[in-house]
Amino acid sequence: MKSSKTLGWVMAITLILAGSAAAKPGYGTLSGVVLDPSGTPQMGATVWLISEDAGGRIVSQLLSNQHGAFFSDHLKPGNYSVRVSLAGFLPAVEHHIGVAANLTTLLRVQVDSVFASLDTLRRKSDLPAEPDDWKWVLRSSAATRTILQWRDGDADLADDTLAADSSPIQRPRGLLQLTSGTLQPGSPSNLSNSPATAMSYDQKLGAFGRILLAGQMSYERGASGAFASVWLPSGAFGRGPETTFVMRQAKVGPDGLAFQGMRVDHSEQLTLSDRLSLRAGAEYLRAGTISAVSALHPHARLDANLARGWTASLLVAASPSDAGVKKIRELQSAIAKLDSLPTVLFRDGRPVLEGGWHQELSVKHKLTGRASFEAAAFHDATRHAAIFGSGPAAGPDFFQDAFSSAFLYDGGRTSSWGTRLAYRQKISASLNFAAVYSWAGALSPVGELNTNSGDLRNSLATRNHHSLAAQVSGKLPGSGTHFTASYKWISGATLTHLDTFGEAAYQIDPNLHLSIRQPIPGFGLGGRWEALADFSNLLAQGYMPVNGQDSQVVVVPVLRSFRGGVSFQF
Repeated sequence: MKSSKTLGWVMAITLILAGSAAAKPGYGTLSGVVLDPSGTPQMGATVWLISEDAGGRIVSQLLSNQHGAFFSDHLKPGNYSVRVSLAGFLPAVEHHIGVAANLTTLLRVQVDSVFASLDTLRRKSDLPAEPDDWKWVLRSSAATRTILQWRDGDADLADDTLAADSSPIQRPRGLLQLTSGTLQPGSPSNLSNSPATAMSYDQKLGAFGRILLAGQMSYERGASGAFASVWLPSGAFGRGPETTFVMRQAKVGPDGLAFQGMRVDHSEQLTLSDRLSLRAGAEYLRAGTISAVSALHPHARLDANLARGWTASLLVAASPSDAGVKKIRELQSAIAKLDSLPTVLFRDGRPVLEGGWHQELSVKHKLTGRASFEAAAFHDATRHAAIFGSGPAAGPDFFQDAFSSAFLYDGGRTSSWGTRLAYRQKISASLNFAAVYSWAGALSPVGELNTNSGDLRNSLATRNHHSLAAQVSGKLPGSGTHFTASYKWISGATLTHLDTFGEAAYQIDPNLHLSIRQPIPGFGLGGRWEALADFSNLLAQGYMPVNGQDSQVVVVPVLRSFRGGVSFQF
């Protein structure tokens, strides 16, 4: 009986102590994670916890760990502010964060780069605004996973990941490139062989589609720059009308001589029937140095679905500048538009534009989901064919680059028929292969070449040659290196390109070409960084000497060149 009374008193005292403990206010816990706009945890961020109830006093200073997480317990219940600072990012502040006794409050803090902040100001989010309240979380203990999450009066099971970013990944809107060098030395209508900065931006226009803007500046040899815009009312390349505008001004001589060029192109997409579609338009060109020359070139492409897996195309155009635009990223294609002006040559001391007419009939068959085959017959006619060279050439038809040994020469008229057979295959998710055979015409030497302009042109004639090209592109596992390597073999000596439209469509240059895109760390600046390297005619093939007073003069279809730099995509 006595023992039962003792047990009763013990239980009563225990209940009294438990009740008094429950009535006494306890401490709360704050646990959070620091993320960048892409959702990547950020290590080493400095986190200050500031008590709003204590007049803004800093109660704790923390550092985020390798998972971007920070943790502070033994906090008095009340309202707090959290301030986060990290090198390379804008400071972030969260106000009115409630901490309750015996509960853990979860917090996600996003630090934005300058570019991400500008992009947030530029467009409204498609997601509904998140309510300005805080999530109270019940845990089995402070060190274990979440059991139940309370939000807006509803209970739902919480995810294992602390404050996971559920917002959709948005595609990049801008691209910045810092490069040096050029892939066409000696051509005033392209980038000069000097350091340059180029940038492109993708801007939505609501019901009016999208517009891609690009610009480029170089200051080493006098201010030179270019601007390009591509308006896509449908929002995508090749799916509706497109309007392209390009302007370029580049210094081509130490005495202030400058190249000025402009290109305006508009095309429309028409669906004629279930099997026929027509894309037609025209481009206006104006370019020159001392004086300018202009041209108006219409272009059209008719596509027909013959049968399942079979398509035919009829093409009439004067320039292959847009032939391969669908095969590169849109932001990069806007920068490529900066170099879409035709090469300017000189004939009898007056500027002329390279180019002519190209007519092509092609049939494409989709063999499997990963392989396709194409056969084409075409005709090329050019009034002024560009020949590149290197050395101290002289004459009214030679345009010498004032900043290098490269020069341009008007090779005159060419006219030829040709055929093309091409095969593409996607070998794996990260490896692609293409093979192209062409039989086409190009300017070739006939007899000895001489630096005298009249003798040199008389020593050239259009000859058909065989060519075989192969291209391999892909991504290396582990390092993430993107590469494209191609080689084009040509039977016999040529001084101009062979099948220019085929080269543009399949992005295969004469001889050995190599492009490398290597991802590099962003050093906490966000976005995506890449190192760029482009090698053209890497083995210096196709060079032919020209007889004259100086034996160092050589001519070649493509000069050996290199362009390197770094790009930042955000």
